[in-house]
Amino acid sequence: MKKIVFVILIVLLVMSCGKKEAVKKISHESQLAQESFALAETVRQAFEKGDLGIIKINSTEAGYADITSNERAYDRVGLVFTPRWVEIEDENVSLNIAWKGTWTADDMIAQESGMAIFLMEGTPLKVTKILRANPFVFPK
Repeated sequence: MKKIVFVILIVLLVMSCGKKEAVKKISHESQLAQESFALAETVRQAFEKGDLGIIKINSTEAGYADITSNERAYDRVGLVFTPRWVEIEDENVSLNIAWKGTWTADDMIAQESGMAIFLMEGTPLKVTKILRANPFVFPK
């Protein structure tokens, strides 16, 4: 009797370990969310480097105007983005980002933080508008 139970346990163990796990496909919404994170990071890096060409490629005219609307001169900027929430409706994405910025101008250092909403749309995604506290504007 013990041998039969032992053999059954081994057979069950072998059968349970032999199955291939099904790989789940990434949903369209998940892909859009990942693309929005990557786009925000691309724009952040381009802004820090002063690469307006990359910003222009990755934004609409209105989005470009929001990103480059800074009126004060600065020597250097450092931004940190932390995505907090993504809302996807059809092909429109709203990405809430908590940000911290350090601006340097004429030996003065200004630090600011806030919450911004990046509106994105299109295929591939492009920044169309920045709502709330714009991280690309030198603090007052």
